[in-house]
Amino acid sequence: MWKRPQNRRKQNEPRLRLPAINWRRWGITAATLAALIASIAALCVFLDQPIQKVLISGRFQRVSPGDVERAVKDRVRSSGLVSIDLDAVRSAVAALPWVDTVSVQRAWPRGLSVSVVEQVAAARWGESGLLNTRGELFASQATHIPPELARLSGPPGTQGVVAARYLAAQGRLIEAGMHLTALRLDERGAWELDLADGITVRLGSRQVDERFERFMITAIKLIAQRAQDISYVDMRYSNGFAIGWRSAGTQRAGDDGGKDA
Repeated sequence: MWKRPQNRRKQNEPRLRLPAINWRRWGITAATLAALIASIAALCVFLDQPIQKVLISGRFQRVSPGDVERAVKDRVRSSGLVSIDLDAVRSAVAALPWVDTVSVQRAWPRGLSVSVVEQVAAARWGESGLLNTRGELFASQATHIPPELARLSGPPGTQGVVAARYLAAQGRLIEAGMHLTALRLDERGAWELDLADGITVRLGSRQVDERFERFMITAIKLIAQRAQDISYVDMRYSNGFAIGWRSAGTQRAGDDGGKDA
């Protein structure tokens, strides 16, 4: 005969007991927490005083401290020292021309400290653009372009690549007593550079680093001796180079290997 299973707990089986809740203790704890929150809120209200002073620091050449101060004050008119959005202030100052990095901190009891680092223009990009030392285009329509800057150019989006090659080549050329005034990358990937003497160096699109090294080891010695007579140096040969003279004609130096791209 079938019997229904017994669900009764055995007499000796331990029972699960929930801890008793001390409601009085919880009431005291909740009251204490509420008082603490209220105190913090009151302190924040007390500390959130209107900003009365803006301290601006930095080495200014291209950036106007007055423009920085105006950009900051546009963001602090309706905010106190605690409630001010520091990121918004930082973004407003960073949007100014020639500003590279910005640091904004609270200066208790009623001030803001703003530190500005200007961009350093390393080269010119195209007609009116400026590149910094990281190869970033920080001004596309600059109104003031330092005349000593080299002019770089290339297809859209190649600023970083062209700037990196320029910085590397310029350092080597300065050591050799020469100055690079222009560097170009065309749509086919071919490179050319201009020296201050008016000499163009053609590096082509293949083995560009190797060709530049060969130029520094061999051709540059001839340029140092007869710079005024040379129009261009063509390094697009397997193991030599060609020189174009300002008068007329072209002279080959090196092996008889054919010219490459």
